Amino acid sequence: MAAYILRRVLWGVVLLVLVSLLTFVVFYVLPSADPAQLRAGRNADPATLAQIRANLGLDRPLTAQYWTFLTQALLHANLGYSYFSQASVGSLLVDRLPATISLTLGAIVIWVLVAVPLGVVSAVRRGTWVDKLTTGGALLGISVPVYWLGLVALYLFASDIGKFPLLPGAGSYVPLTDDPWKWLTSLILPWLVLASTFTAVYARLLRGNMIEVLSEDYVRTARAKGLSERRVVWRHALRAAVTPLVTLAGLDVGLLLGGAVLTETVFGIPGIGRLNYDAIVHADYPVIQGTVLLAAFFVIVANIVVDVAYAYLDPRVRTA
Repeated sequence: MAAYILRRVLWGVVLLVLVSLLTFVVFYVLPSADPAQLRAGRNADPATLAQIRANLGLDRPLTAQYWTFLTQALLHANLGYSYFSQASVGSLLVDRLPATISLTLGAIVIWVLVAVPLGVVSAVRRGTWVDKLTTGGALLGISVPVYWLGLVALYLFASDIGKFPLLPGAGSYVPLTDDPWKWLTSLILPWLVLASTFTAVYARLLRGNMIEVLSEDYVRTARAKGLSERRVVWRHALRAAVTPLVTLAGLDVGLLLGGAVLTETVFGIPGIGRLNYDAIVHADYPVIQGTVLLAAFFVIVANIVVDVAYAYLDPRVRTA
């Protein structure tokens, strides 16, 4: 098992290097906005542009720029400095990460608590009005864009502009350490909006898996032995049906920790997604590269955790 985990970790490092190279090529090599031009203005003279490029290190060869970034990132965990604020990219990520973690964990709790019962009930009562209502709601949840749902939620329930002012609106996020109650209330709307799509997806997938598992021979055997239907469904069928969703959940959690851009932007949450959006607007390439690498890191770590969990849960997975 140790060798298996080591191989996965080394492969994760290789993937991070490849992601950093691809990001560098997209933003530094391919035609894109010139950071020096954005800072100097439209009518800047060539001498000013040259000075800004020198200050930002953009006058160096591309290979030298990438090698410096890669070595600093891998050996010293130094992701460079923002072109826009001159702050350390690492410090910006650390400052914004708690908000993204708060948003992600809350959404995960909601979609798990809602999606699992809905998927199970819909599969057990297949073809009934409950199943049709759940399936229709899942299709609606999958189809609705997150940013549109967020705007509708603010229009209806935000305390400042809402028709039914119940909860704090955009820009009301308060860190947990400052005021736990305000932190909770400020994230209820974002949690519900972000969890809506995932709840619909997972409920629908779990329904399909449950229908397939409930027709397996071992489930019929369990019923023939006299086990209660509740025990058959929740202890035997659900355990087998939910296992394939672990991989998908690992990817989704990793992506959300890397920044829920639309939700954070709509609700004004100062997280990684919002930081990435602002960096794109200002052509702040070091910050963009840092946020992309952070997202890739979370996805890779989530996949490693999922692979190790599968190795323990399913002995058929080869770990040698």
